[in-house]
Amino acid sequence: MNTEEFGFETQAIRTQLERSQYLEHSVPLYLSSSFVFEDAEDMRASFTEEKERNIYSRFSNPNTSEFVDKICKMEGAESGYAFATGMAAVYSTFAALLNSGDHIVSASSVFGSTHALFMTYFPKWNIETSYFEINKPETIESFIKPNTKILYAESPTNPGVDVIDLELLGNIAKKHNLILIIDNCFATPYLQQPIKFGAHLVIHSATKLIDGQGRVLGGVTVGDAELIRQIYLFSRNTGPALSPFNAWVLSKSLETLAVRVDRHCENALKVAEFLESHPNVNSVKYPFLKSHPQYEIAKKQMKAGGNIIAFEIKGGIEAGRKFLNSIQLCSLSANIGDTRTIVTHPASTTHSKLSEEDQLAVGITQGLVRVSVGLETVEDVIADLKQALS
Repeated sequence: MNTEEFGFETQAIRTQLERSQYLEHSVPLYLSSSFVFEDAEDMRASFTEEKERNIYSRFSNPNTSEFVDKICKMEGAESGYAFATGMAAVYSTFAALLNSGDHIVSASSVFGSTHALFMTYFPKWNIETSYFEINKPETIESFIKPNTKILYAESPTNPGVDVIDLELLGNIAKKHNLILIIDNCFATPYLQQPIKFGAHLVIHSATKLIDGQGRVLGGVTVGDAELIRQIYLFSRNTGPALSPFNAWVLSKSLETLAVRVDRHCENALKVAEFLESHPNVNSVKYPFLKSHPQYEIAKKQMKAGGNIIAFEIKGGIEAGRKFLNSIQLCSLSANIGDTRTIVTHPASTTHSKLSEEDQLAVGITQGLVRVSVGLETVEDVIADLKQALS
């Protein structure tokens, strides 16, 4: 069945592998490391890629293919490849496309592990990265060099929940013949499709809202078929493939993505409005609060604001620690995008290895708290945050 003409939710639910002879309603697990061939000619044609078929689960697997197919349809992408983790997707995407001597222009507000790739590991292979400030997009072109190959950004960012104009990035990438890669993890394909604005590749940590229940790790990159081909060949040889079981879980999770994210966003907006009115809070960032610096951009490119809020507690790092120690209902965890609300203090945890100067450069103040708003009764979440702030 061709689901191309159907709506987002229908595609998420009805994009499935063909049924086996058992006529199952839910797609089975294909827990097999390898697949057999009919004869020598079938084997030869398969390895030369004259036939498109499963050979080995490091290359492809029916469960993984279904998951990737769904994400491609949701993002409007031509092709994709799924990875064991979100960071495997980030690393493999860059490693497949870059050569020694290449240059990246990236927003400075990126996930801590991505920052480590850019600053610690890629320089070992003579790959440089220049950072632009997320709130100064007018400076981006000044960082572009003759050897610049990739323009990269997260939107919204982790953990500061800043938003950048994807259409602007698309135009810059086109003008300078750059590959535009967007980490769309915080928004999911349900809220935002960067390819519509000119992105060539879109990356997700499927561990977050795509799974949505804190169960499995996974990552995926989708986009331009020629670029994905390079990423596939690199990954086929280096082995960061997503497991069939995790792919099955994630594909099932996509069936409820829309209804889950709708409630996440509804809850998050209420929590953000509460925090904005609290006397012990200096500032709140949530894309669909009118006070957000990029509110109009967020409204243009996102369906709703997502489930992540960043707010600054009065009193700095000690107030942040005291707040975490006072939490009762919400979870203290490094994950986001769970059914359970999670609070994190980046300055003392996820970004603690950065100097205070580097933290401030990417928008992390000493009192900054990140909240991943879950699916609990929102009044209960607000009550817990209220008593912890008091």
